[in-house]
Amino acid sequence: MAPVFERAVVVGAGLAALRGAEAMREAGFAGPLTIVGAEPCRPYDRPPLSKHVLAGTVPAEATTLPSALGPDVDWRLGSPAVSLDRVGRTVRLADGRTLPYDRLLIATGTRARPWPNPHEGRLAGVFTLRGRDDAAALRRALAARPKRVLVIGGGFIGCEVASLCRQLGLPVTLVEPGPTPLARVLGRTVGAFIGAIHAGHGVEMRCGAEVEWLEDADGRLVRAHLVDGTRIDADVAVVALGAVRNTEWLDGSGLSSDPGGIDCDGAGYVLDADGRPDRHIAAAGDVARFPHPLYDDRRVVLEHWSQAVAQGIHAGRLLVGATPERPYGELPTFWSTQGKLVVKSAGLTEGADAVAITQGDPAAGRFVALYGREGRCIAAVAVDSARWLPAHADLVAARAPFPPGGTATDRPKGVAVFEPGFA
Repeated sequence: MAPVFERAVVVGAGLAALRGAEAMREAGFAGPLTIVGAEPCRPYDRPPLSKHVLAGTVPAEATTLPSALGPDVDWRLGSPAVSLDRVGRTVRLADGRTLPYDRLLIATGTRARPWPNPHEGRLAGVFTLRGRDDAAALRRALAARPKRVLVIGGGFIGCEVASLCRQLGLPVTLVEPGPTPLARVLGRTVGAFIGAIHAGHGVEMRCGAEVEWLEDADGRLVRAHLVDGTRIDADVAVVALGAVRNTEWLDGSGLSSDPGGIDCDGAGYVLDADGRPDRHIAAAGDVARFPHPLYDDRRVVLEHWSQAVAQGIHAGRLLVGATPERPYGELPTFWSTQGKLVVKSAGLTEGADAVAITQGDPAAGRFVALYGREGRCIAAVAVDSARWLPAHADLVAARAPFPPGGTATDRPKGVAVFEPGFA
């Protein structure tokens, strides 16, 4: 049975938006379909930006995502949405145009968190890394062989950039306020293991330190001044301070949204300020905050590639009229390539009260860390040990007892349980 509504609008032109639009078409919607994007280009793949594009092996413009959409899609690119009128069911764009909708998919994603001092953030040699143009500009800077690269922030993007710089033979210093890199998402215990691997590859690690201000000469970065009074001479700085969700345009719409995301119900419909689902609107990707059934319906928002695909498809089908068999709850998965180091995860580490090394040996740089909470497995992280991750993902999906029993090849005898060390 064909969908009975007339027109659909997708706000956002990233991975989740694209897969959602494709799902609408595949589910039988043949009416007018408009995709709105802030950037002037068609949807592209972001993971290669911090890896292959910076390495110079793939041009930034070659990252466009394959698409099953036909020529009957109305692309409105280069002009972001600035407001939503749910009574009139219209979306207004920055260029003044107004788009009517019967069904709306919100997949506006995130943008890089800028350096807090706008003047310093605009200095020549200071970069963020989120979009395709960002990656192309940073690639040109790295290809010019800077004397030193400063990476500000030890999250996944910061670690990826630092490792890439070492692959290119560039001196690099990573400054992270936390006790270890990745402490916020993996905890200090596992973060320390990963930090040691990076240090062994030549990354100068400055953990427990913070950049206070950036000094320039004639508008170009020359050094960073740290809170403790030390200085780092650098001609390129990459600001890797996380992401900001693009939700401001929804202010005044009556939806339940804030800088932390857009609230959805278990099916995927967006909630209004009174907690009621608006069955004309769904959300997907980095901005969708939803109750995850695997984590006792705790509201989560996930910035993962696999999540964007799965939730985009789910939301597209939902808007066309598919009835979900169960609340949306894909097992979160993530990967990060940091030089030759590959980190993959399944589940969410947040709230863990214990962690155990269940395979391999951190001293050898290859291991699996299993996270537990209240006696149940909630997440697993594999470091250069991807072949072991599926079995651990099954433990997480089944909410298996923690720590796991039984024996396995390369599993340490008498698995030790540690404090995860979340900041």
